[in-house]
Amino acid sequence: MANQRGPERKGLEFWSEAVKRMNAGENVAALARELGVQKRRLYRWRARLEPREKDPQRQREATLAQEVERLKRALADKVLEVDFLQGALHKIEARRRESGSTGAKASTTRSGK
Repeated sequence: MANQRGPERKGLEFWSEAVKRMNAGENVAALARELGVQKRRLYRWRARLEPREKDPQRQREATLAQEVERLKRALADKVLEVDFLQGALHKIEARRRESGSTGAKASTTRSGK
C-alpha cells in the first residue's frame, strides 16, 4: 500500500534518492514536480544529508560567507564611527561660528614667571 501521508512523510530512502538525482544534475524544478514536493524541501534534505564539511567547495563557500558577514559588521562599525565623528565636527564648527572665534589659540599669560 502506498504511503497515504504524502511525500513529506516519505522515508530516508526517498529523500536520499531524490538528493542523488539532484546531484546527478537533474533539473530541480522538474524533479520536485515529479516527486510532488517543493523545491525548497529538496534543498533542505540535501543540506541534511550532505553536511557542508564533506564537500570542499561547500566548505570554502561557508568560510567565505562567514568572512563576508565579518566584513559587513566591521564596515557597519566604521560607518557608525564616521557618522559620530562627523556629527561632533559639525557641532564644533557650529559653536565656533556662534562664538565668532577663528579657532586660533587664545593668548594667555604665564603664571609664576
